[in-house]
Amino acid sequence: MRPSDLPLISDVEASLLAAHFGRRALLGAGGLAAGVLAMPLSALAQAAPAGAGEAEITVDQARTAPIPIVIPVLGGDAGQLVSSVISGDLGNCGLFAPINGALPVGVPDFGTYKSLGARALVSGTATTGGGGLRVEFRLWDVLTGQQIQGTAYTAGAGDARKIAHIIADVIYERLLGEKGYFNSRIAYIARSGPRAHQITRLAIMDQDGANSHYLSGGQWLTLTPRFSPVSEQLAFMSYANNRPRVYVLNLATGRQQLLGDFDGISFAPRFAPDGRTVVMSVTRGGGSDIYTVDLATRAKRQLTSSGAIDTSPCYSPDGSQIVFNSDRGGTPQLYIMSAGGGGAKRISYGSGTYGSPVWSPRGDLIAFTRIANGSFSLGVMAPDGTGERILTQGFTVDTPTFCPNGRVLAFCRQTAAGAGGAGFSSSIGTIDITGFHERAIPAIGMSSDPAWSPLNG
Repeated sequence: MRPSDLPLISDVEASLLAAHFGRRALLGAGGLAAGVLAMPLSALAQAAPAGAGEAEITVDQARTAPIPIVIPVLGGDAGQLVSSVISGDLGNCGLFAPINGALPVGVPDFGTYKSLGARALVSGTATTGGGGLRVEFRLWDVLTGQQIQGTAYTAGAGDARKIAHIIADVIYERLLGEKGYFNSRIAYIARSGPRAHQITRLAIMDQDGANSHYLSGGQWLTLTPRFSPVSEQLAFMSYANNRPRVYVLNLATGRQQLLGDFDGISFAPRFAPDGRTVVMSVTRGGGSDIYTVDLATRAKRQLTSSGAIDTSPCYSPDGSQIVFNSDRGGTPQLYIMSAGGGGAKRISYGSGTYGSPVWSPRGDLIAFTRIANGSFSLGVMAPDGTGERILTQGFTVDTPTFCPNGRVLAFCRQTAAGAGGAGFSSSIGTIDITGFHERAIPAIGMSSDPAWSPLNG
């Protein structure tokens, strides 16, 4: 059954969902990783002295002047793949400038790499055998001639990309002083078919777009996947059995369970930081309220009862507060309340209406979508509503989600559709929290509703 054929909800409920999902298509209407062993390698040259692990280059400096780093091929097909993925991760974040260069044997001749303008250098080997893969990796400071990092990674032969993402994270952290985010994934909605009758499937990919595959078959309209911060679970909304409700999918087992059998429609789920609770919206008459559901006991708790449309709840990183969207003041705006409910305070005061709030894992920013003068904007503000900044704009830019270190946002960008849906596109992009370095991520066909995972455990 196609999503547009579903005769399943009332006009009031459809209006409530439309208020939550905005312009995006609804009902098809015209909208260290497991298995990797890491061992230290002894230094080939003078190692960085104690306390020298603090980065000399800040992220802000690297935005202005990306760090030149030589990443040679580490030998063989596996080494070529590892080097390619490392170069892609570092180059795509906009903070590094990968340079091709010869692979050094032993202690590098740093003068050669200085002449290339390099600030850092990667060396090592990648060897396969007996169904396994071993990657020896060293990171060098070209200016001082010091080995900054030396690690050997051992895993299955099919884990070359995973090891490469881990190495890229190590380079990011050692040179910039912050954890990287490359060994992570993005869940999303893959869309196919004509604009008026789109099939939606739950899908997942690596953060660079590789290894993209479906998690659901497309029988039912599926929207808004959200990762658990502590386990291999996704919460999402599905129209399964002709009734839109929130489900939880265990990625390890493939088991899917209904979360909270409410009288109304449940939608817009988010996990609490400890992964034990999911907060969501539930329709009620002509509005919607915010509830939590305990994953272990299935106990429900109502947090709002304003008589308005309260939706899109998201916890602060410490779990003490929730930001959400509500039209209780007349138009959709952003509010913050205690995680236990009550005492909601409005924080958005710019022109237009606000939605899709999500709290940064760093705790310093809330990302949002703003609609004004017929156009969407994607922006960030401080949790008290100050310092609002618009990062990008478009016909539709929506559903922001932060990467694990809070430095980059993924989001959905859609274009206007002409007659018969001509010209419509829906894709996932990323942008730095300063509005720097926007780029598209390849996914399966058209895509929307991105949700960034925590770092892979």
